[in-house]
Amino acid sequence: MTEEKTLPNKESIEEFLESFKLASERKRRGLLNVLEERVEELLALGSNLMSGFDPGICDWTPGFILQLIHKTDENFIKNTLNCDDLSWFHTPSDIGFDYSGLQRYLLNESYEDADRFTSSTLRELAGKKAVKRGYVYFSEVESIPSTDLSTMDKLWVVYSRGKFGFTVQAKILDSLDGRYDKLWPRIGWKKDGIWTRYPKAFNWSIEAPSGHMPLVNQLRGVRLMDALLNHEGFKAKS
Repeated sequence: MTEEKTLPNKESIEEFLESFKLASERKRRGLLNVLEERVEELLALGSNLMSGFDPGICDWTPGFILQLIHKTDENFIKNTLNCDDLSWFHTPSDIGFDYSGLQRYLLNESYEDADRFTSSTLRELAGKKAVKRGYVYFSEVESIPSTDLSTMDKLWVVYSRGKFGFTVQAKILDSLDGRYDKLWPRIGWKKDGIWTRYPKAFNWSIEAPSGHMPLVNQLRGVRLMDALLNHEGFKAKS
């Protein structure tokens, strides 16, 4: 008589989520396909799904889960999580700006629309002169509220598995000893010495290189990008 082999009990979805949250960045990325396979179990958690996550912090794990369930059930976030505008993450603003549009674009991985929203918002935050001329001067960046810059950055980070955002770009630049000439090809803005053509040649997907988005116009040199990446709001985070 052959001896029956007992299979180990499958880890419950609650247990899996808990261990996923505590895992290293590298391990979490390797487990994304498991989350995708267990999406129905995630949906079955109902209103308790996001109870272990904090909407106030910059963490891409809940962002990925929200994107995953939204692809499966587009009414879940609105009806079950009670987010009428699909905005689960907190988005503070010093001037009362509404970031729900940016959050929706990023939730749906509409990265090109999110990039346009970000550029437009930077002009508004920089002031009426920037809005009128259609671009921001590097000297105007200092006056942009830290809270608002951090909110936009957070949304980019949480809805990109930690791949996009101003702080991501700043970390890459730092790893390159502040060499912008090395940053451009690393983030896909330049290839073989030629600037990537906007918008068609850019990769508006999660498969883009780390730091690829959001875009900052380099036609007037690196000073605007440098001012943004060195803004006091981001320095406080590092």
